[in-house]
Amino acid sequence: MNLELLPVLSLAGDPAALAQDLGASFQRFGFALVKDHGLDPALTERGWALTEAFFARPEAEKRRWHVAAGGGQRGYTPFGTEIAKGAAVHDLKEFWHVGREAGAGADAAMPANVWPDSPAGFRETFTALYAEFDRIGARILSHIAVWLGLAPDWFDAEIAGGNSILRLLHYPPVPDATGGAIRAGAHEDINLITLLLGAEEAGLELLTREGQWIPAAPPPGALVVNIGDMLQRLTNHVLPSTTHRVRNPEGARADHSRYSMPFFLHLRSEFSIRTLPGCVSAANPDRYPLPITADEYLHERLREIGLTG
Repeated sequence: MNLELLPVLSLAGDPAALAQDLGASFQRFGFALVKDHGLDPALTERGWALTEAFFARPEAEKRRWHVAAGGGQRGYTPFGTEIAKGAAVHDLKEFWHVGREAGAGADAAMPANVWPDSPAGFRETFTALYAEFDRIGARILSHIAVWLGLAPDWFDAEIAGGNSILRLLHYPPVPDATGGAIRAGAHEDINLITLLLGAEEAGLELLTREGQWIPAAPPPGALVVNIGDMLQRLTNHVLPSTTHRVRNPEGARADHSRYSMPFFLHLRSEFSIRTLPGCVSAANPDRYPLPITADEYLHERLREIGLTG
């Protein structure tokens, strides 16, 4: 199997055809590559520059913004903290989380953002990028809703104020990685859908149903979008949450850092995840007869990946 089977889809295309093409790609792979999404290139360039500048700071400075009891939901999470569910070794990465700003329809229980005192423009840039990812994610969900036979705006109220997170990811050079550790161990995402910017650098791979690892390498500036566990559960696995990983580079690339920006789009905390009736059939009986709230599901999974006790 090769990359050509993972299509690059344009958000500027015919809406009806796009809904069918996105649905088909998600159903087959759990992933799609999306271009023409409308992210301002100048804004993303500022985001990349600030991400690199922040992670270049000394470890002691970065740890000033680590919230030890915060479950990694906001601010800085040090290198080697996160571990893939069921893995024996921790991932080779560090990251920063930006959440929904208070007063932007956020859930009352949502933690406040943490902002560093430098580099300059950090808060303004990532607040703007967060809003853009939020907008694009809602647009993609509207096409998913149509594919599922729902109203185009079905998800709108269910994601409004949700605990969506923009993650700034730094994978440091790994010239001497040992013990089987890789940049991101094989895992599935917790949330509804993930929008990832910065996957042009080789390393991101997804596991096909046939058990083959294939690269998810979008054209420059395009997004990698994948289904998360919450949407898999909501759709009774009609849309699969596909296992993926970030493998270590080889040769000269092992001496280089890798940066990416995933946006984890979440349901509102009190949303009750109940199987959609249209995703249940004699051939696909309901796997989840008991509902669970999005917040309960999130914290259950955060414990599994080592971010909370």
